[in-house]
Amino acid sequence: MEDQSFPECQAQELFDEFVSASTCRAALRSFSQLCEHLQLDPSTAERPLYRPIKRRLNYWRANGLWAKLDRRGAQEEYQRARACSDVTCVIIGAGPCGLRTAVELSFMGARVVLLEKRDSFSRNNVLHLWPFTIHDLRGLGAKKFYGRFCAGSIDHISESAFCFCLIRAAKPSSQHFPFPVCRYSPTAACPVEGRPAPGGRSSCQCGV
Repeated sequence: MEDQSFPECQAQELFDEFVSASTCRAALRSFSQLCEHLQLDPSTAERPLYRPIKRRLNYWRANGLWAKLDRRGAQEEYQRARACSDVTCVIIGAGPCGLRTAVELSFMGARVVLLEKRDSFSRNNVLHLWPFTIHDLRGLGAKKFYGRFCAGSIDHISESAFCFCLIRAAKPSSQHFPFPVCRYSPTAACPVEGRPAPGGRSSCQCGV
């Protein structure tokens, strides 16, 4: 059954808010609102997530990002998002490695849950990026999310800007980011399985 058409104007505004968001929380909120407006449940939608969004949001500012993600997703290693289609992966920590891993697993078709206690990125240590890293991130739309990304001969970026760029590149691919994982209780429901954590171990009850 083909996806329905939805009113474009508000969806376009929400996409623009997601791309131009200045904080992590604002980016996650606008993306959640976009999915809600398009009547998509990220936890059950087709993976990677951008595909059902693309079918419902025909917007010239988004089409460039969809084209980049389509080219990446067409790589044969991902087996058309079937390589890990029956796998759920939990990633602890939304640093550069955690975020990039979330993207990769999502292209392989896995359901990804990314846990992070912070709701902002504040580390300003400078990261040097190797040429293959720059090429990889440009292919995920990094330039769209951060216009100064490796402009000209610049090959470095602050870790906070890097992570904020990556989280916006990761969100259209991945499913579930319960940020921040801020309060803990031995009896709270597991964010992956929706039932109390086994053995009395703590789990998130922040409700995000």
